[in-house]
Amino acid sequence: MSEENDVTTTTIAGHDVDMNDQGFLEKPEQWSRDIGNEDPKDAGIDPLTDRYWQVVEFMRDSYLKDDTAPSIRALGKTSGVPVKELNQLFKKGPAKLAARIAGIPTPPPASRPG
Repeated sequence: MSEENDVTTTTIAGHDVDMNDQGFLEKPEQWSRDIGNEDPKDAGIDPLTDRYWQVVEFMRDSYLKDDTAPSIRALGKTSGVPVKELNQLFKKGPAKLAARIAGIPTPPPASRPG
């Protein structure tokens, strides 16, 4: 039996997209800015301001370049938006929510010092 997430096709902002059961796009190439604008409304983010888009576009560019989403630590160091502000912008988990809005797979969990 497969452990993979269930995938369903749904329509967001007039576009048919394949999503897993956690709300992440299965095919990042299906993403559009219109889709990104629709997704965060259930997290209480409406509208996405330029600061949100700075993070979302950074996440997307990083994923398309490196084939992996940056962690929250990397995001805070390299996106131009510090971790404290990321937590204020994306109250329900900055890296995960920004990745979902950007149409990319969920980022790796943050590692904790041993």
